[in-house]
Amino acid sequence: MRNFLAEPIDMSKGFEDFFDTIGLTGIGLVSKAVAAIITVIAIRMLLQLIGDPKNAMRKGSMAIGTLFVAVVLALYGDTLFGTVTDAKG
Repeated sequence: MRNFLAEPIDMSKGFEDFFDTIGLTGIGLVSKAVAAIITVIAIRMLLQLIGDPKNAMRKGSMAIGTLFVAVVLALYGDTLFGTVTDAKG
């Protein structure tokens, strides 16, 4: 009979081990959180377009640009912020 349970993982170091198992570092977690906040702001900007049809094109393009920044930050934020901390003086 096959064993369907996962193999045990040593989590004695706490959060450091947990984030290693899901593939996030501290920098990656912070960049994902910042990207999530920027996404919420961009969605709020998009929802406010209904009340202002005169400036909808300008505000809509700003909201789409903000969403683009959030997506780039979510995908490549850990790499971007990771290079800043590796500076040698």
